[in-house]
Amino acid sequence: MSGLPQSLVLVGAGKMGGALLQGWLELGLNPATACVLDPYPSADLQALAARHGVRVNPPLDTIVPPEVLVLAIKPQTLEAAAPDLIRLVGAHTLLVSILAGKSVHTLSAKITSAQAVIRAMPNTPASVGRGITGLFANAKTSADQKHNAEALLAVIGHVEWVDQEALIDAVTAVSGSGPAYVFYLVECMTKAGMALGLDEALAGRLARATVEGSGELLFRDPATSASVLRQNVTSPGGTTAAALAVLMAQDGLEPLMVKALAAARQRAVELSV
Repeated sequence: MSGLPQSLVLVGAGKMGGALLQGWLELGLNPATACVLDPYPSADLQALAARHGVRVNPPLDTIVPPEVLVLAIKPQTLEAAAPDLIRLVGAHTLLVSILAGKSVHTLSAKITSAQAVIRAMPNTPASVGRGITGLFANAKTSADQKHNAEALLAVIGHVEWVDQEALIDAVTAVSGSGPAYVFYLVECMTKAGMALGLDEALAGRLARATVEGSGELLFRDPATSASVLRQNVTSPGGTTAAALAVLMAQDGLEPLMVKALAAARQRAVELSV
């Protein structure tokens, strides 16, 4: 697969790291030149690695600094991991970090050998290959390295670049935290259906299937905007129009979402170090 690196080390193999590794292997990453470092690898991860011949937790002194090192550990463990990471990042290694809240400055300060650094903000639908990832590259990152990073993250969904690191906080607010907003919408629709007399189980099935199907329509018709899709299912004077009159009122859903996402972005700013 064009764009995949010749050698790679994955540090941290939880749900996100495991999904990435599986995608890379399916696309043709050479397992002989890849390895995984994780103090508590899951049984599924170990089975995946064993099937493909990927090394798991080899002695650090046997690992040659790779073309790309993907950092997928918990953000709070960066301090403890940094001394070992310094040894694994060579002069020509691209460091791709999916650590929430850890800035390029912090990553470079902790992993002092790092030159080219890319911050990535994926979201949880990545686990089913339908995620979206925001990327920011520092000035030392080459075009080829950006291409490598894009190929690596594309295995879990769409990839979008931002040209200012501060915009990663906005990406976090919109898509990083976004799945929770959709799940909460299902909760709210369920409770609203119950208020109309439906039992909880039926209301839940109706709400969930509606959101699932609507998402699939968006997925299958990327050329049509959400606004047009909404208009297509809204008959003048009909039931949908009556509900939208409430949701689209001056104090309706849009200003509430603006306020909610602003709060998420502000918290991302506060957590960034």
